[in-house]
Amino acid sequence: MSASPSVNLADVQAAAARLQGLAVHTPLIESPALNERLGGRVFLKPETLQRAGAFKFRGAYNRLSQLSEDERKRGVVAFSSGNHAQGVALAARLVGCPALIVMPSDAPAVKVEATRGYGAEIRLYDRFTEDRIAIAQEIADQRGCVVVPSYDDPRIIAGQGTVGLEIVDQARALGVELDRVLSPVGGGGLVAGVSTAVKGLSPATQVWGAEPAGFDETRRSLESGQRETIDPDARSFCDALLTPVPGELTWAINSQTLSGIVAVTDAEVAEAMRYAFATLKLVVEPGGCVALTAALTGKIDLKGRTAAIILSGGNVDPDVFTQVLRGEI
Repeated sequence: MSASPSVNLADVQAAAARLQGLAVHTPLIESPALNERLGGRVFLKPETLQRAGAFKFRGAYNRLSQLSEDERKRGVVAFSSGNHAQGVALAARLVGCPALIVMPSDAPAVKVEATRGYGAEIRLYDRFTEDRIAIAQEIADQRGCVVVPSYDDPRIIAGQGTVGLEIVDQARALGVELDRVLSPVGGGGLVAGVSTAVKGLSPATQVWGAEPAGFDETRRSLESGQRETIDPDARSFCDALLTPVPGELTWAINSQTLSGIVAVTDAEVAEAMRYAFATLKLVVEPGGCVALTAALTGKIDLKGRTAAIILSGGNVDPDVFTQVLRGEI
């Protein structure tokens, strides 16, 4: 556990200034139907409406906007199942630098094509037999480009934290103080940034996370007090959240700021996706829906509380979404 986390509120506020006019200031929305079901006052933060369809653009642009001119010329390499890939590809296009993304061969086609559409070069790999970090580092060594991690970088974390800044500011504009903020957790970059911002502005607000069952290494890490790894045989359709171990930097923050994390099953996530579509009229990808799932299942109790739930992305593969809506997942 770190005594002095690598990201503070001022870093997140500086990231917000860099993103001004570029990132979408996504709304904080309220559904009477959801309030009635959960027994509290609940707001949704739909990062599904963010550029490239997920919160990842925030951190990617905050990182790439701080490259030196020489670094921009040499380009960047990143590794991602899709949302960070798209965020980096779009940010690279905006700052004018080449980007190569290392993506798993089983990544949703919609994410691969969108990443390619932003102008990035793609290198596919097998997530179960190859090491994406080693591949990215080898490419960086060969080309002299900068590695842009998907979560374990202070500038990435600070950029993602702007989601938390907006949540607190938007809630207060409505005259509301939040009891809880719920966030999906993969490598921990989003929840680390969000918790830094939320705790900096509203110390009494609890920040909770949700992870896919089998990939709940941060939940288990909080229980044991040290970074835990996943079972290599674990599988989940929450492709955006399938990280093997909490990041060093994200763990240093999250071990201090989070009130707790729960795990949700694929079946529970699929049911939440159907609810989001049918009742909330929102398309949310599996990984983006885990925090809502935690609330709908009661694993994080919001009865009598005022809370905000982050819907972190909407880049769901059409075939997968069809299966979800048909009740096949």
